Amino acid sequence: MFHVLLGTAIVASSFTASASFAAAATEEKVDLELITRLRDEAMNRSKAQEIFGVLTDEIGPRLTGSPALRKASEWTRSKFSEWGLQNVHSESFAPFGRGWTLEKTTLRMVSPSQFDVYAIPKAWTPGTDGMQRGKLMIAKMLADEDLAKWKGKLAGAIVLLDEPLPIKPHMKADAHRYSHEELDELTKVDFEAAPSRRGDLPTYIKQLAFRKKLRTFLTEEKVLAALNVTRGEDGTIFVQEGGSYKKDEATGPANLVVASETYNRLYRLVEKKKDVELEIDIKARFNDEDPEAAINVLAEIPGTDKKDEIVMLGAHLDSWHGGTGATDNAAGVAMVMEAVRLLKVSGFKPRRTIRIALWGGEEQGLLGSRAYVNKWVASRPEPTDPKELELPSFARKLTGPMSVKPMHGKISAYFNLDNGGGKIRGIYAENNAAVKPIFDAWLAPFNDVGATTTTLRSTGSTDHVSFDRVGVPGFQFVQDDMDYFSRTHHSSMDLYDKVQKSDLTQASLVLASFVAHTANRNDMLPRKPLPKDPPAEEKKEDGKETTASADGKK
Repeated sequence: MFHVLLGTAIVASSFTASASFAAAATEEKVDLELITRLRDEAMNRSKAQEIFGVLTDEIGPRLTGSPALRKASEWTRSKFSEWGLQNVHSESFAPFGRGWTLEKTTLRMVSPSQFDVYAIPKAWTPGTDGMQRGKLMIAKMLADEDLAKWKGKLAGAIVLLDEPLPIKPHMKADAHRYSHEELDELTKVDFEAAPSRRGDLPTYIKQLAFRKKLRTFLTEEKVLAALNVTRGEDGTIFVQEGGSYKKDEATGPANLVVASETYNRLYRLVEKKKDVELEIDIKARFNDEDPEAAINVLAEIPGTDKKDEIVMLGAHLDSWHGGTGATDNAAGVAMVMEAVRLLKVSGFKPRRTIRIALWGGEEQGLLGSRAYVNKWVASRPEPTDPKELELPSFARKLTGPMSVKPMHGKISAYFNLDNGGGKIRGIYAENNAAVKPIFDAWLAPFNDVGATTTTLRSTGSTDHVSFDRVGVPGFQFVQDDMDYFSRTHHSSMDLYDKVQKSDLTQASLVLASFVAHTANRNDMLPRKPLPKDPPAEEKKEDGKETTASADGKK
């Protein structure tokens, strides 16, 4: 009975909500004349692919702290100045650690036969001081007890750390665009599937601690190099960090990720008791010369009567090093840069100030956007638990109380692009029911180019989270996946040719319109309630448990 009654209530309320949403969408003003100008410029004179090409083909991968990220920041600032934006500048979020640049990789099997091994060193692992030769060994080390088994046995060896990867045939295409049915399904919120902010934290902490211990062990045992198998197939290598960017942490020996088919071949040979010998020559260097190379880039289109209020848009400028950081995230950078160019060229005069931000350090845990929010918008005290402080900042428990700064109440919204190079199909409203009808109205003029869907679902793992978690409206767009997670995300295939010009153009256009309409609304966008402070920590006084409140009082 309860289930039936609940269902009836939901149906009745859904009609009321739908009617309210429809009325709000009808009332929301949409500047079709501006949209016409934006469409003309985007469809006939887009510069998005040109921007994208410089970031990928010319500058290349842009690891946080590296000279390449510095070069990218300088180039983007020059474009903003060329386009007439104001307050163009960089903000460092140092101290970060150190940068890292890969200059050369050679890995060859020289016996029992000869062939080139396709592999990419993990970031922040050292080079080899020229060409070295070592015996290949299988050394499975997954937990603390495994280390003792190999003590004293690995000096001068190149070790295979993983099991071989089972290769299965691909029975469907890697690339995929959302169907109408899938977009419709995306609008249905599953309460049972709501993810934890910190995920499986105990497992993550355990893995993090073991990786640090393994690096130290391999260094002490004088291992020449360590090899891991990629998670991908067909020659694609997925690679991130292996050493630490923190100067006071061990880097371990050279650590490479090997293409799965090649790794499997090497593993089989060793398993058959063949004497396998490899030559290895890696030239990599740590970039300590520019401690301020952890950079965010910012620029503005000044507002008019509401210039003290702000609309922000952004994407992360840093990338991993396996490819050229194309879908993750030169595409997003090109889209947001093109969006502000469209607004400037169209003659748009915003009431609120429009601020573009290109973040560094996203790949290390939203470091750039988190630093910006902490400095200018809102912050929480660092935890006092030493175990929490050992974790990356994104994995630490929230503490309280939150300190709200003047900019907090001035930002109407932050819009982010970082879901690959696919076109915009809609937007995640982050459980903010009040913005759904507004976004529905803003999407309507772009239904013909595939942007149709507002979902109340939340999404994570990118820079809008830094704003949303302190109560400032932060949004990420729904984009066609294409082959993002199956092929290009953090991989050697994250390259220029994996992004379509038409997708860059479409996404830039939709984003420009969203920013413009946010800038010129009479009111700022509706907000969700402020995040609640976490429960106060339990403390002991005179042998008794007491609870300290957020302001330090009992």
